[in-house]
Amino acid sequence: MDLTVIWAFIIAFAVFAYVVMDGFDLGIGILFPTFAVGRERDRAMNSIAPVWDGNETWLVLGGGGLFAAFPLAYAVILPATYPLIIAMLLGLVFRGVAFEFRWRDPSHRAFWDGAFTGGSLVAALAQGMTLGALLQGIEVDGRAYAGSWFDWLTPYTLLTGLGTVAGYALLGSTWLIWKLDGDEQAHARKLAVRSAAATIVLMGAVSVYNITLNPEYAAHWLAAPQIYWVAPVPIVTAIIAISMVRAITRDRNSKPFWLAIALFFLGMSGLGVTIWPYVVPPGVTIWDAAAPESSQIFMLVGVAITMPLIIAYTIWAYWVFRGKVADEGYH
Repeated sequence: MDLTVIWAFIIAFAVFAYVVMDGFDLGIGILFPTFAVGRERDRAMNSIAPVWDGNETWLVLGGGGLFAAFPLAYAVILPATYPLIIAMLLGLVFRGVAFEFRWRDPSHRAFWDGAFTGGSLVAALAQGMTLGALLQGIEVDGRAYAGSWFDWLTPYTLLTGLGTVAGYALLGSTWLIWKLDGDEQAHARKLAVRSAAATIVLMGAVSVYNITLNPEYAAHWLAAPQIYWVAPVPIVTAIIAISMVRAITRDRNSKPFWLAIALFFLGMSGLGVTIWPYVVPPGVTIWDAAAPESSQIFMLVGVAITMPLIIAYTIWAYWVFRGKVADEGYH
């Protein structure tokens, strides 16, 4: 049993859970200016009020797990992306503060709505650009970051940032299709169609760009015999994308959201195929960056206890607040 691989999958799962769960409420923030002031905005906020705060548990688990299980990767990735990490955290802070204050300070609600949108947009863009900065490669000298303060700023990272913004908008709009009804749901469907188109185009662009970044990335997808194993990924992705658009336009309620999650899962699986086995491309593998085996075992015991609890209370929270959003809600 390779503990390092197990920890790599634990962190990948935590990141995926965060992207999906916090992604749809960040997406609602990104789309917020398109909602009518008043009832539509209030119902959109109330759709995420019971769950948005707990969604970020997965961000803590992913970041903490990286620090504990792959300390070398943590020590390299953070200095390489400090401006993006700081921007993301500030965006999440503004998003959280605005969420509370828009109800408590109605005289300045327009300002807090703007802060909610701005914080969501900055956080989403920073997360996508951080992913792009990792994929394009980080300069390492010995066991330390050897690049400059702005190595992360390239056309590729801007593309991945925009792709993340579009993807979160897709998750947010499909969530609203599920949770709202009437005119608000019809509006969400229109937004979902546009977000889906942008997401699909940008996913395709990033996928093609990835192959040009690194000869090893191209080999993972185009060289035999790997191509026979990975070929189903883009094929199934195309099928899911078509099914999702059809579900959006055919008055389905929850199906578009689940298909959007499936699209994200396949996208992240594709990135995993591209980058494996590196945790810091182009030269630091998961085994190079791993903590000692004794540390991994000790932490695995803790994760074996806490992760089922996190999953259980998350499922319970979503189950309790299932169904459509009523006019009454968070105030």
